[in-house]
Order: sequence, then structure tokens, then C-alpha cells
Amino acid sequence: MQYAIGNLGMVPLRAEPSHTAEMLSQLLYGETFRILEERARWSRIKTSFEDLEAWIDNKQVFKINESSYQELLACSAELSADLVEFVTTEKELIPIPLGSSLTGKQILNHRHSGSTTTGIIGKERLIDTAFLYLNAPFLHGGRSPFGIDASGFTQMVYKLHGHRLSRFASEQARQGDSLSFIEESEPGDLAFFDGPEGIINHVGIMMQDNYIIHADGKVRVDRIDHSGIYNAELRRHTHQLRVIKKII
Repeated sequence: MQYAIGNLGMVPLRAEPSHTAEMLSQLLYGETFRILEERARWSRIKTSFEDLEAWIDNKQVFKINESSYQELLACSAELSADLVEFVTTEKELIPIPLGSSLTGKQILNHRHSGSTTTGIIGKERLIDTAFLYLNAPFLHGGRSPFGIDASGFTQMVYKLHGHRLSRFASEQARQGDSLSFIEESEPGDLAFFDGPEGIINHVGIMMQDNYIIHADGKVRVDRIDHSGIYNAELRRHTHQLRVIKKII
């Protein structure tokens, strides 16, 4: 088994070994992974944080030894707390997005002087963190303020608070405890929504007074009621509510 770490800001993770294949997710700077299969140009990997299998371009792989990999997994993650920052080498600046892991910067021989966060942060501050992504454009598979999807948004907000969510909305919906009514929810709880075929395909973060922040076209704030999300600009409901879950 081989091991590696992300040494670039954001790297696409593909469903197939092709640059035109669906982007399932993104590997952010400092996140680690195992190499399951290595080909001439592509490697099939499994990420440590998301537990996701995907394909990565070999030119974007930085291998590390198993002891360094295990050491990084055992450490409390130090995360970048700025929308965009830089790590530096002796000659270069490498831009990194919010939520990048800085725990392995010494292994990469990089330096960082921006704001960081580590450990568990209280739920009462979760909405403030969510607003850091406000107006980020929707990007299927995205996980940064420069492009993010619905489940990537909830995952990254929770990551910055020291909690681990699965990558996809349908998987996140299996975490936590279900609530019976909207009135039972607190800011920071997750609301899940059905797609056309009755499969959960959307998620957002509950706010106070029946509002929700979620990624739909962009990260935005809308009203929510027992039917689902109501978009005042479109004057209609856009997502059908399935369940609200209390994760923390």
C-alpha cells in the first residue's frame, strides 16, 4: 500500500481516469489518501477524510511513507481559517482555500502564517462559519469558496468545527438523529431534501426563524417550511423536505 498527501490547493477527484470524467469531489491541500491502484497516468485512491474512492492524475500525487501517514491521521487537524491563504516554499506561493489541512506542512516543507483553527468549535458559531461561504458559486463536486456543492458545503462547515460528515447528501442523511418537526430544530442542524425520484440529493443548514443556508446556484439563504425550501425570487418551492437531522 502506498500513501500520499495533497500538496496543491484543490485537486479534482474523478469518477473515471479521465480529465473529462465526472468530478466526484476535490482533494484540498494537506488531505491524505491511500493509493489503491497505480496506472501510467492515473491512480485510484481512497481519501482519509471523506473515505471516498476516486481517480487522481499522477502528476498531482505527492507520496509519503506509512509512518508519516499514520502520524497525520493521529494528529488533531489544524485547518486554514481564511477564505484563501498561501503556503510558501523557498521560491513559490501556493494558494490554499478555507478548510485546508496544515497538519502536514512540515512534511511538505511548507510554511504558513495565516489564521488557523483546530479541535471542536461550539455549535453556536456554526452559522457564522457557514456565512463565510455565502455567494460561493455552485460547483458539482466542489468543496471551496470558489465552487461548492450542497453536501460539500455542509461537510466543510462541519469540518471547520471539528466534525466529520460523509461526502454525499444521501450518506449524510444516515448520520445523527431525526427530528419530528421543524420547530424542534436548532441553528446548525441539517435539513435533507428529495430529488425527483424520491432519493435524497440536497442538504442545507438550518438557521433561526425558519431560514436555511444552502448551495443552490450559489450559497444562499432561503425560507423553509414543512413543504421544503421556498425561493422568494422564483416564488415557488424548489426542494421537497424529507427530514431534519441533529448531528451535534
